[in-house]
Amino acid sequence: MKAALRDFEAFPENAQSVCLAALTMAAEGGKADIAKPMKGMRSGVFEIALPYRKEALRGVYSVQLGEDIWVVHAFQKKSTHGIKTPKQDLGLVRDRLKRLREML
Repeated sequence: MKAALRDFEAFPENAQSVCLAALTMAAEGGKADIAKPMKGMRSGVFEIALPYRKEALRGVYSVQLGEDIWVVHAFQKKSTHGIKTPKQDLGLVRDRLKRLREML
């Protein structure tokens, strides 16, 4: 998705490389150690959790939409309540997944 791509391109180059490696593993049917199922989402939606310097970078992708992997959100996690992903980001992921399913 274009918005996710713009956000992803704002990540530092080293962080982009690590995320791309995790996405390549997913495309080949595997799962990187830094990828985990995203809580509160359907099965097939994963979060790449990348600690980078003192930041928490996240990429959210889905592998159960056709044969393709779709990155629906990329963001720097800035939780105000412990380790939880902010509700605004979760809502954005849900909205983008819904639009993507309708489009496909």
